[in-house]
This record gives sequence, structure tokens and C-alpha cells, in this order.
Amino acid sequence: MTSKLLGDPFDPWRELAQAEAGLATGTHGACASFVGTMRDFNLGDNVISMSLEHYPEMTQQFLDGICDEATQRWNLVNCLIIHRYGKIRPGDPIVLTAAWSAHRAEAFDA
Repeated sequence: MTSKLLGDPFDPWRELAQAEAGLATGTHGACASFVGTMRDFNLGDNVISMSLEHYPEMTQQFLDGICDEATQRWNLVNCLIIHRYGKIRPGDPIVLTAAWSAHRAEAFDA
């Protein structure tokens, strides 16, 4: 189970592929994922960038807690959370979540 905070842009599809490559073959039948990206508008205004600040230890602990709770509630093979901080531009991925399980219902529920 992995959670990461990143200050630089990331490729969510490469991150998913790397995480899945680390799983034993045949251990999962499903992966449900979500990628959140920055919009170029908010409440009718144009947005050219934003900056996300965080307290590193507290934020990492919170993300780890989400992974821990998901693995306790559902029978997951793996879970992944990546969240950006720092300067973000429209189109940049901000968050990636993924859950791998034997069956799709558990992956989607997680």
C-alpha cells in the first residue's frame, strides 16, 4: 500500500503501470482508478495556476490512514494514492487513487 506526496508533475498512467508491475501475476482481477486534474476555470473565473500548500508529516499521515482504512474495509491486493503540492497548472494531475482487488466490486467500493 502506497501513498506519495509529489511537488513535481507526474504521469498517472506511468504510476499505475509501475504499481501494477509490482504485483504478483494472477493476484488481482480488477483495478479501479481516479485521476483528478486542474481545471482552467472556477466559479466563472479563468485560472492560470494555483499553489497547494501542506504540512508534510500531517498530510502523509492522513494519506497513509486512507490507504490503511481502505485495506481494512475491503479485501485489496494493493492501493495507491498520489497527491500533488506546489504550483499546479491547468491540465496537471493533482490526485491519483487506485485500488487493486480480486473482484471489481471491492476495487470500485474502495
